[in-house]
Amino acid sequence: MTASGQFTIALAQCTVRSGAVADNRERARTMIARAAARGADLVALPELFTAGYFAFDEYERASEPLDGETAAMVAEAAAAHDVAVLAGTIVEDLSATESAPTPAEEGLANTAMLFDAAGERRLVYRKHHLFGYESAESEVLVAGDAVDVADIGPFTIGVTTCYDLRFPELYRTLVETGATLVLVPSAWPYPRIEHWQTLSRARAIENQLFLAAVNGSGSFPDATLLGRSTVYDPWGTPVASIGDEAGLVVADVDPSQVSRVREEFPALADRRQ
Repeated sequence: MTASGQFTIALAQCTVRSGAVADNRERARTMIARAAARGADLVALPELFTAGYFAFDEYERASEPLDGETAAMVAEAAAAHDVAVLAGTIVEDLSATESAPTPAEEGLANTAMLFDAAGERRLVYRKHHLFGYESAESEVLVAGDAVDVADIGPFTIGVTTCYDLRFPELYRTLVETGATLVLVPSAWPYPRIEHWQTLSRARAIENQLFLAAVNGSGSFPDATLLGRSTVYDPWGTPVASIGDEAGLVVADVDPSQVSRVREEFPALADRRQ
């Protein structure tokens, strides 16, 4: 973070290819290094950036525990570049993870991990809402039920994943837990551009926080990711964005804007339970 209090968020809109876990992981490593070189304090990777969301047949082969190869790579890169990193999501093998905080003791989960700039894991989030519309996700994965936040620099950070954007009550829970920035790793496909942009903006506006929605780039046999990773401020204004090509979104934000907006327009204080 700069001396002026500015915090830099980088969204790594990686190309994700089916059946190419090692290559996808290496692209993510490169993007972390590029983000750090541009002064990022935090870099976020997209949903299932190693396996590819739509490669359902690859989930079992690509699965790994929380302390697997992907976690090791991200922790090492975070510490080496002095940058916090959201390891988008991975396919987690729950049976290989000790004390997995989930109702099921085995199976596969869509799991995000947040590491601080020392490479220490600070947060684990397992996707709550599994997509059922023309998708096998709800058939092959186990849903999570825990909501947590972690302090990284000046922000209290929460995580939700892709389809979770359609369920505003989850974001209210994060606000009540103290979240001032929510990271949303995603694999959002064409043609639902308006949904992606409108829901992301709405979650920022109604909860008066920063929301950073990071999508992937690339095509699968039945879908093409629409990209458009974007950082929104607490007014819902896009701070920085990109098209559908692979690349970095870098946004310099003022963390104090959250408290200023909540004081200037105290909608959250007017809530009736």
